Amino acid sequence: MLYKQIGEEVRNYIDQLTKPRGSLGRLEELAIEVAKMTGERFPRVTPPGVLVFAADHGIAKEGVSAYPQEVTAQMVLNFARGGAAINVFSKQIDATFAVVDVGVAVDIHEESVINEKVAYGTNNFAYEKAMTKEDAERAVQVGYRQGNRMIDSGIRCLIVGEMGIGNTTTASALLAAMSGRHVAELVGKGTGIHNEAVKHKRAVIERALMLHQPKASDPIDLLTKIGGLEIAAMAGAMIAAAERRIPILLDGFICTVAALVATRFDEDVVHYMIASHESVEPGHRIALQLLNKEPLVRLHMRLGEGSGAAVAFPIVNMAMAMLRMATFSSANVSTGSDHHE
Repeated sequence: MLYKQIGEEVRNYIDQLTKPRGSLGRLEELAIEVAKMTGERFPRVTPPGVLVFAADHGIAKEGVSAYPQEVTAQMVLNFARGGAAINVFSKQIDATFAVVDVGVAVDIHEESVINEKVAYGTNNFAYEKAMTKEDAERAVQVGYRQGNRMIDSGIRCLIVGEMGIGNTTTASALLAAMSGRHVAELVGKGTGIHNEAVKHKRAVIERALMLHQPKASDPIDLLTKIGGLEIAAMAGAMIAAAERRIPILLDGFICTVAALVATRFDEDVVHYMIASHESVEPGHRIALQLLNKEPLVRLHMRLGEGSGAAVAFPIVNMAMAMLRMATFSSANVSTGSDHHE
């Protein structure tokens, strides 16, 4: 449960800071939200932690991505060697960084990659279930375990990222099942496919949903039939963060769909989430609406990896810094008429 009383105390305190009431807008609300999450009147969100899960998707065989499946493993190596956008952004915000192989289709021989491989990718859910129930449960537990491991290292805000060729198709299928919306409203270009390929992608998802009939309220059924191993792990990590009262800074479309899956396990997890940005993937706005979250920024991003959340993190950190302002009384500044209502 949230510390609502502490939230009210922080709201009252913010109203005493040397500024007109409400003049720092969303920063004020962010500080109150994080205080309620953490139970701290002067919360910290530093250091942040960036936890990237990687897995392959059998649905990639349907030609739904602009990139071949081997790019998943290649990008994991890029993460391990510090060459990806999320590496650069993580370094900029002084984040603890880890990449976890939860289901890449080949073995990754790199010491810095955490090996928690549940399976060598998922099955092609156009024709069969994506994974077994046991593998879905194991992948969630991987995320839960790795989330706790990172929190134990001292992080104060969790950013969960992903890498997996084909995962916008998986996320779109999951969102269609959970939202009941038409697939055409949700499916975009992902990594950059052309218009005819988008139509094909939509058709693949529609057929898969007809085949499997996943239960919208059952997260294990969703993951088993049309899910991804990294999406399951992301949900598990979010559950761990919520249990530990660590704010979760959501990234883009795939991360936000994983957040919706997490809320199917425990609806209270949503109270520990902050939406960092809104991507250009059309389903992202709908996913955010289902979570009742307003993004901090809109930068037309569509990369994934946790990159949008890392870029938005300084805004959250600035909201915490705001609480160190002087009050009217401590600074001997006269209050305005907005403080005498």
